Amino acid sequence: MRTRVKICGIMREADLSDAVEAGADAIGLVFYARSSRNIEPQAAAALLATLPAFVMPVGLFLGADPEWVREVLRQVPLDLLQFHGRESADYCRSFGRPYMKAIGAGGVDDVRGLAEKYGDARALLLDGNEHGKPGGTGHAFDWNHIPAGLGRPLVLAGGLGPDNVCEAIRKVRPYAVDVSSGVESALGIKNTQLIQTFMNEVRRGDSE
Repeated sequence: MRTRVKICGIMREADLSDAVEAGADAIGLVFYARSSRNIEPQAAAALLATLPAFVMPVGLFLGADPEWVREVLRQVPLDLLQFHGRESADYCRSFGRPYMKAIGAGGVDDVRGLAEKYGDARALLLDGNEHGKPGGTGHAFDWNHIPAGLGRPLVLAGGLGPDNVCEAIRKVRPYAVDVSSGVESALGIKNTQLIQTFMNEVRRGDSE
């Protein structure tokens, strides 16, 4: 089975186009005001108007007021919600949309225990930050500490880029990988060549 790819922190139409052309399966939009990749709902909706069929739009939230999530959903046609804070499972499922729960694996021993709390999540995303703190730090974590049999598709994030994603796939065999800063030439600005190289390295990891 091939590894799926989500390219997160999309803010520009050119970057969305590059991600789609390179073969990304999903694109991520950040709705967290303190993030340098934050995007407003109106701008996000305009971006998604150019998104072709069969590429999944994902909305990232961190500790958001429920009404803010609902307001975004009123304006933006998201297929999957991605929660990065200490949101409870009841909170995550309350919006009536499929969701993915991020677990900050940096400094957390009980990844399995945390994963069991979100039994209806469509996937679990393991990032390099500490649990409940903002991700997107660009820091990898020790993949050897990922427990087997988490019971949900695993999305690997945190410090991935063209230089290490092939190794990550060989070691972890995740369902998907999630990249943001690893394919940027400047903060929030994706790089066409880095995106293409990243995708090629994902395919190389799948073939080995």
